[in-house]
Amino acid sequence: MTAILVSVAELSNIFSVLAVLICFCGVFLFIMRNMMVLRVHGDDLMFGGGGGGVITHSPRIPQMEMMKVHIPFTFKLHESFRSTYAEVECEVSSQVEYSLQAIWGVCIRELHLALWKPWSTLRDASLNGTLLQGHAQYLTPPQTRQPHDEETLRLSLPAPGLELGIPPRLCYPLVIFLIRRDNRDLHPDETVALVNVVHIRDSVCTLPTSILAQYLKQANGQLSCLKQLYLATGNSSNYDESDAMSSAGLGSPALALAEPCNNNDTTNGTGGGRGTLVASGQSGEQENGSLWNTAGEQLCVVCQYFPLSRALLPCRHTCICASCFDKLERCPMCRSPIKSYFCIRSEEYMPPEKEINPCKQRQPSHGPTHWLHDWNDRLTDFLGFAR
Repeated sequence: MTAILVSVAELSNIFSVLAVLICFCGVFLFIMRNMMVLRVHGDDLMFGGGGGGVITHSPRIPQMEMMKVHIPFTFKLHESFRSTYAEVECEVSSQVEYSLQAIWGVCIRELHLALWKPWSTLRDASLNGTLLQGHAQYLTPPQTRQPHDEETLRLSLPAPGLELGIPPRLCYPLVIFLIRRDNRDLHPDETVALVNVVHIRDSVCTLPTSILAQYLKQANGQLSCLKQLYLATGNSSNYDESDAMSSAGLGSPALALAEPCNNNDTTNGTGGGRGTLVASGQSGEQENGSLWNTAGEQLCVVCQYFPLSRALLPCRHTCICASCFDKLERCPMCRSPIKSYFCIRSEEYMPPEKEINPCKQRQPSHGPTHWLHDWNDRLTDFLGFAR
């Protein structure tokens, strides 16, 4: 009996040592399997800060509602021409009959008050030549033009002596109206006018000659301010109307964002509307180093695998795909926080989630170690790590 008790005591010590070794090996395997998780989230666990970790937060970022709008006009300043008050060179095209009028020395406040008037009032004033009469220094007679392709026009000041004052100025140097002339019943969302506010460099205000703002007027009375979308290149010919927002545009064929203006803001007309956004064409900022796939689609700047499909707001950089968007909280181009986004094309190119990241959906394990994986996953979830 004594021998049996001694043997049991010796075995119990061996079992204790084996239990300690098994626990040690389990902890070691757990650390090895989750080393990447610990490295990514280590700063968050120790210091509670952002830590630069990769955080999936797409449900918290709203997608903005978009509406397709066809713009029959294009307008841009001629880049190779040095514009002065004596002469401004621009390129214009139109798909409809329209009226072109250049107005010099326009009161800023009265311009935005006029833009918010009903479409019928704005059209009648343009036809009668009374648009902004009494609120501008020089009005050139409106020119009725038929549809035409891109054409170079030169606009000149009728008389010298344009008085704009010292900055901050209360007048725009030049405002160019492109207004539809057809009287047929238009769809409420159709674009009926394109208003271009142009700054001309002078000795007092030495900012480069450029387009200060462009406004879209729709038949339903909605006024929107066009803003550029910054593509990795200025070429968006592959984003046609079936994929993107519009088939016509301003300047070279690319995409732009039209933000609805606030009716209460009559000072600068930019407003803060966050309702339906309108997309159309506008030349974008060109950057080098972009990649293209064999289908001619521009690739995401992060993964360089999927075509880019999302425009980030408020920075308006159009540079990432749907897959990489779920892993970002800041724009990869300018590092500004992502507040919202909208799609510039369909995202049918995305494969199922299982194919994008097979690690997210673990296949059922078979064999003698499946219980170890199960307990490992439960412990990982309990500690708050991402699998």
